[in-house]
Amino acid sequence: MLQSFMKASRFKVLPVMLIPVVLGAAGAYVWTGRFHIGLMLLTLLGAGAAHLFSNMINDLWDYYNGTDEAAKATEGAISTNSGFLTGGAWSVGKFRAVTWLLFLVAAASGIALGVISGWPVIVFGFAGAFIAYFYVAPPVKFGYRGKGYSELAILLAFGVLPVTGAYYVQTSHLNYRALLLSLPIGLLTTLILFNHHFLHWEADRQAGKRTLVVVWGEKRALQFSRLLLFLAYAALILCVVFGALPLYALLAVFTAVPLYLVYGRLGAHNKSTAYLPLMGASMQATKRCGAVLILALVLQGILQ
Repeated sequence: MLQSFMKASRFKVLPVMLIPVVLGAAGAYVWTGRFHIGLMLLTLLGAGAAHLFSNMINDLWDYYNGTDEAAKATEGAISTNSGFLTGGAWSVGKFRAVTWLLFLVAAASGIALGVISGWPVIVFGFAGAFIAYFYVAPPVKFGYRGKGYSELAILLAFGVLPVTGAYYVQTSHLNYRALLLSLPIGLLTTLILFNHHFLHWEADRQAGKRTLVVVWGEKRALQFSRLLLFLAYAALILCVVFGALPLYALLAVFTAVPLYLVYGRLGAHNKSTAYLPLMGASMQATKRCGAVLILALVLQGILQ
């Protein structure tokens, strides 16, 4: 049961949500001296459940919209859903029940944190829930519009909201440094989600899912992908300049090197399988960069 749940919810990508939460809490410790382990654990539980809910509700709506079937039927396309619906491993009813159970866990955690730390936590949670549900659900469908809405939604959901929200939970106030700190990790996570569209962009086009890769084509989309990488690490440097990170956090810049090298092996047009190393390197860059930033903040807190 646990193994099935982890596969259905794509549990292995959970670090991209947990890292920004820890960053926000670490920032609160360094800048204000406030840190409550219980509040951080409850924030991690709520944010983690919200992320898994997002994964599963997206799979559910992609299944309803026919996107998953199109990916399965398109030669060369690599499906990125869990496969539990298209493969019949779980019934739609069971999948839907587990999905909404995760939502209840996230909502209960958010309400509890709101009672403890203040009502703005509920606003953070509501904004995250809105993005999670309507990323592919009608009538909004961020992921289907191809105008950059989905990329902005990911930057908010995996950067701004979890980092500033986790900081607020610990301190009950906001700080511009928390917003700055959310940008490097948020942009790197946006890069992951953007790059995964290359794996099945032709199937998305057939299903009417207008991602930016579909709208722009491979060549222009790859240029934008490189730009996102540059912006993420430029934001990291800004964090150091404006005091959100210590100087030695610049060591995180080296985490970009393996990903940068992958771009050099891609042409203007590539087979879907050629983008698997790009996806893997994007995920590794995000996790490694996040880990270095967390360690840098913890070290700063110990030394000051």
